[in-house]
Amino acid sequence: DQSASVAAMSLGFEERFGLLVDREITFRENQRLVRLLKGAKLRSNACLEDIDYRQNRGLDKSQMASLASCQWIASGLNLILTGPTGSGKTWLACAFGNQACRHGRTALFQRLPLLLDDLQVSHGDGSFRKRLSQLAKLDLLILDDFGMAALTVQGRTDLLEVIDAR
Repeated sequence: DQSASVAAMSLGFEERFGLLVDREITFRENQRLVRLLKGAKLRSNACLEDIDYRQNRGLDKSQMASLASCQWIASGLNLILTGPTGSGKTWLACAFGNQACRHGRTALFQRLPLLLDDLQVSHGDGSFRKRLSQLAKLDLLILDDFGMAALTVQGRTDLLEVIDAR
């Protein structure tokens, strides 16, 4: 509260007004980030800054720094993370999702089997096109557990529809 602060009262009107505007902008940016992160449904609160490069995971620091800019998202490029079970692919995918949200981008983390189940239900209730449109509008769609099980014919068709819409 500025009226209780002696330092704030010593500032001119324009300076105090500027502080209020800065505070409001920061508040709105924080609210937007909270909304984006909630909508992303990330499995973990991973951050790219927390990567331990001392572990031998084959991550290149300069490549990770380049990816952290999220320019690849703006360019409409895809990122595929591969590696053995337990190597940190899901954590890293969530870190990229977090980074995208911090850059003001929309993201969604979804396990592929659950997404395909959701799409199958949407065929039945007539909401498939609407769901497809929602997925297409996302800046970043993170599909986890890709290839864990064989896809049905309908699953392959739906996945192709999602990829094609994006």
